[in-house]
Amino acid sequence: MKKVFDNAASAISDIEDGAVIMFGGFGLCGIPENLIAALKEKNVKQLTCISNNAGVDDFGLGLLLKTKQIIKMISSYVGENAEFERQLLSGELEVNLVPQGTLATRIQMAGMGIPAFFTPAGYGTEIAEGKEVQVFNNRHYLMEYALHADYAFVKAWKGDTMGNLIFRKTTRNFSTSMAKAGDITIAEVEELVEPGGLDPDNIDVAGIYVHRIFKGGNYEKRIERRTVKIQ
Repeated sequence: MKKVFDNAASAISDIEDGAVIMFGGFGLCGIPENLIAALKEKNVKQLTCISNNAGVDDFGLGLLLKTKQIIKMISSYVGENAEFERQLLSGELEVNLVPQGTLATRIQMAGMGIPAFFTPAGYGTEIAEGKEVQVFNNRHYLMEYALHADYAFVKAWKGDTMGNLIFRKTTRNFSTSMAKAGDITIAEVEELVEPGGLDPDNIDVAGIYVHRIFKGGNYEKRIERRTVKIQ
């Protein structure tokens, strides 16, 4: 199976309107910048995007929101994007806000092949509406379903041509689970090496989960909110 692609455009060439896509990273840290840019250029529309956040107005998923390529967001935090807020309040964008721990676990369960689980997060709030409730040890729990996607986009620090990936620090938060939860996982990496070029003890995602991989470039690696002084 040939996994190595020349660039982001060739890696997403088969993605069509209406796709459900997971986007790795945390905030603006470790997001798949090249894949997002390729989606914008391809002008794929009616996307359902699963991501911890929605980027900012001119970067990350904010680029796809601006061009109105996204019809639904499944996220846990979206507070840094004014265009997201505008589309939400105007009814242009469907939004499913999920507690961050629940979102992470739903993705993790999909990768593990577990269809559903119970969590106390959200019980007694609007999040619980329409969901099955069970009581364990005198405490109420909501049943949440695993969260799958047609595609999972992740950005890793290093990868090899077999698809094995190494992430750095915060970027592991969602990317490692998302890489296992997509029907097709596409990884962009800063450094692409031949098999044997990675320390096996440091591999975060095994190549069996990764279907396509390419060496990315021109990373901006923006900081979502820069703090230089604490009052």
